[in-house]
Amino acid sequence: MEMRLTAVNLDCPDPLALAAFYAKATGLPLHERSDAGFAGLVGENGLVIGFQKVDGHRAPTWPDGEVPQQLHLDFDVDDLDEAVAELTALGATLPAGQPRPDLWRVLLDPAGHPFCLSAKPPRRE
Repeated sequence: MEMRLTAVNLDCPDPLALAAFYAKATGLPLHERSDAGFAGLVGENGLVIGFQKVDGHRAPTWPDGEVPQQLHLDFDVDDLDEAVAELTALGATLPAGQPRPDLWRVLLDPAGHPFCLSAKPPRRE
């Protein structure tokens, strides 16, 4: 059996708003059939990052874990400090407790989901 990952979906209170945040952050286009109940971004390989409306959504409480994070997304960036500044300007928050700020940064998206930024490894010549 062969399986291919086609989507990763995040629960949230406002799919279009969260999709807009990640669209600005990643440059990925909004899926043409996005609406108030489900919105998605489409990567060039066809992978969809989806955002589905859940009434009564409770945001994860990272890092204390009272409400577990359920999942998180990881992104490589050229410059950690620059990426953090740009993403917080878009609405992300940078929690005070950072486990390894020299290697990666944990941010919270506008719906409270943690996501990680890591510096791209240097290119080998």
